[in-house]
Amino acid sequence: MGATAVPLVGDALMSELFAGAGAGMYAVDAHCVVIACNPWAERLLGYAPDTLIGVNAHQTLHPHVGDGRALPVQRSVLEDVALGKRSSGDRAVLLRADGSALQVWWSASPLPPEAGHGTGAVVVFHDASAQRARDGQRADRYAHSETMREQAEYDLAEIAWLGELTLAMVSTLNADEALRRLVRLLVPRLADTAVIHLGESCTPERAAWAHHTPDVLPAHPSDVHSLPDAPAHTDALRRVMRGAGVQQVAPPADGFGPDLLGVVEAAETIVVPLRLRDTTFGALTLSRAAASPPFNESDHAVAEEVARRTALGLDNTRLHAAQADIAATLQRALLTELPDVPGLELAAHYQSAQRAAEVGGDWYDAFSLEGGDTALVIGDVTGHDIKAASRMSELRNMLRALAVDRPEESPGQILRRLDTAQARLALADSATTVLARLRPDGASSWNLAWSVAGHPPPLLITADGSAAYLTGGKSLLLGVRPGTERPTADIRLPPGATLLLYTDGLIESRSQSLDTGMTRLRQHITAHQHLPLSQLCAQLAGELGDTRDDITLIAARTPPSN
Repeated sequence: MGATAVPLVGDALMSELFAGAGAGMYAVDAHCVVIACNPWAERLLGYAPDTLIGVNAHQTLHPHVGDGRALPVQRSVLEDVALGKRSSGDRAVLLRADGSALQVWWSASPLPPEAGHGTGAVVVFHDASAQRARDGQRADRYAHSETMREQAEYDLAEIAWLGELTLAMVSTLNADEALRRLVRLLVPRLADTAVIHLGESCTPERAAWAHHTPDVLPAHPSDVHSLPDAPAHTDALRRVMRGAGVQQVAPPADGFGPDLLGVVEAAETIVVPLRLRDTTFGALTLSRAAASPPFNESDHAVAEEVARRTALGLDNTRLHAAQADIAATLQRALLTELPDVPGLELAAHYQSAQRAAEVGGDWYDAFSLEGGDTALVIGDVTGHDIKAASRMSELRNMLRALAVDRPEESPGQILRRLDTAQARLALADSATTVLARLRPDGASSWNLAWSVAGHPPPLLITADGSAAYLTGGKSLLLGVRPGTERPTADIRLPPGATLLLYTDGLIESRSQSLDTGMTRLRQHITAHQHLPLSQLCAQLAGELGDTRDDITLIAARTPPSN
């Protein structure tokens, strides 16, 4: 059998533990002189074996004030252990034999009395350099991530703010309203004062303005317009309108004057062109007072981006207005002039949709028939495009031809033939219409016959103000079932009566039901039936109509009784 190792006991065991503890250990006496140490302490502190013994630990191993090292100073461990206390620290520094610093975490406890050395202390320390380096790297990574997070939050807020500016420009086709929204968003985030000038000449007109303090600029627009631009500001605007880039406007050397920049006490001003491609729409003026920080490079970049988006919005508004004008002109060209009918007052009104630069399928018509009769037509072809307008024109002309060809037929018979013809010739996918025929019956009396193909019913208003919808003569819209019999209703119109035909844009919208719209129309026309017919039609369209849809009206008024 092999030999069995004899376990260490007593002092031998303690010596082995002291030597192999894995941490630096040393003991000092009452004068802080090292009286014992283990090999780990010698290796960590760079001392040869047995050379650490006898060293004054406080004077040699600890940094002191005034040694020029800027290292943390620690009081003697004996000050704490003398009171029987244990002490520790994780931010201490011990000096190696070569004078270099060793970052340590340590603990100290009183020297046991049975050691026979009187008052003293035992110090245990670990090399904390690697841990400190890891902590420093972790702190650097955290600080960097915080910086990146703050930058990301700032960038996100900047993007959201620019999105708000863009929305302010594109959410309305009214350029004045869009610019007023824009300048309110610019202060105080980008400037203390924001002013927009618009125009194609070298002297653009002031269009919108805002100051971060409401009472600084006059409340009434006319009072703001009365404030002149400073000469230096005017010169900068002229240079921009002639093609120059961003201009700086210095405050006057002799103090602020009674001009716009003087009123807001602008210490620094930049004028940024509102330019897209080769077109300069105007200029954006941004000012900051002396209490605000000056414009930096980032501010200039943001100001130019705001100006670019503003110019893009203005260009879109201009193009839409031009297209809408073309569409409205084309639509009106497709509508006919009203005939001159003795004893009958006629009026019509067409209002194109304001939110869409499109031609639509709404139409009205009035023409004379053989024997002195007068035909009134209102209709709506499905769609809002050139195709719908073209089919509307074809359907209108076909209806005219059919009515003139057989004037003796009733309105229902004419609409039946129209439905058959449009199905054969593919004039329209579907359409609604009302065909009414007015026939004179005496000096001031007229007979009315009508037929309705899927359209809102005619409205009749008598001279005493009573109003009622004519619900007879109803049938399906055109294009659903060609050849269907279409009824005709008739009534005798009293003197001074008003007949109104209209499209659904007058009574129906997203904000109200069809029934509500019809009730409002009846109430409104009763209150204003005394107005001249052309004025009445225009007022109805302006006050009741849905501006997102085309609105078409045609009306006839019989002469009053003698």
